[in-house]
Amino acid sequence: MSYSIAQIIPVIKAKPLQQGSDAAIEHILLDSRKLLFPASSIFFALSGPRRNGNLFIPELYKKGIRNFVVDESFEDAVTVNFPDANFLQVSDTLQALHLLAAFHRQQFNFPIIGITGSNGKTIVKEWLYQLLQNDHNIVRSPKSYNSQIGVPLSVWQMNSTHNLGIFEAGISQPGEMQQLEKIISPTIGVFTTIGEAHGEGFLNIRQKINEKLKLFVHSNLLIYCADDPDINDAVNTFKNNVRAGDDNFKLFSWSKKETATLQIISIEKKGEQAAITTVFNEKTIKFSIPFLDEASIENAITCCCVLLELGVN
Repeated sequence: MSYSIAQIIPVIKAKPLQQGSDAAIEHILLDSRKLLFPASSIFFALSGPRRNGNLFIPELYKKGIRNFVVDESFEDAVTVNFPDANFLQVSDTLQALHLLAAFHRQQFNFPIIGITGSNGKTIVKEWLYQLLQNDHNIVRSPKSYNSQIGVPLSVWQMNSTHNLGIFEAGISQPGEMQQLEKIISPTIGVFTTIGEAHGEGFLNIRQKINEKLKLFVHSNLLIYCADDPDINDAVNTFKNNVRAGDDNFKLFSWSKKETATLQIISIEKKGEQAAITTVFNEKTIKFSIPFLDEASIENAITCCCVLLELGVN
């Protein structure tokens, strides 16, 4: 799928500083070292404490890039040095990247699984891919692309050949998840675990959970473990307050202790395998995994919940 510069301008709320040809954009470029398709790429000149994206424009222009998104630090007069290039100026290039990725996401209506938590995000994503790849054409986050930059690049991969998406989202401070939710817009939510990872950006565990739950403000379903009292309480408060009166929102819990959607009856460790017995919809379901550690067992149970929700035998 491609978008013309004329389409992109209103989506990212840009002011055209200079307009060349109306290119068909298929690729987003953030790193000058990863240029492969100059004619169909658009470069977002991201800036930060150690980086000024504007500095890479001359090099990229020489390599054939003709489409640039710049912020207000870019001097208008400089455009004369790059004839026939498109320069789109925005107040915030990262926000513009988010807007374009969110627009791209909204072109598709197949199920999207959004995964967050402190640990297990990437493992659960990759295991779900292995478990579902024979039945679905899946688009997923590469590696651990779950940041403010990684998520839009992940979602940009979506195309008409896919029928299922699996994306992970990670945050390090309040206010970040709202941006990722708009980009991923998951229909099915998965909350893995909570822990101390990236905890320095939050007041306490509860605030961190509440911020992560913002990924699911428009989801139809949320899968989580009810055995963590912090997560269980936060999820139920989220359902009763944030999603109050929303009959389209369901909770899918699993538990070794409490009554849950998927009840864990027993976990027997023998040799190098763990045999897990569960009850779902009054039916006993058994499966074994070649792992003994608690994290792998929890991740596998989480994957089981997703498969059950998707109707996998």
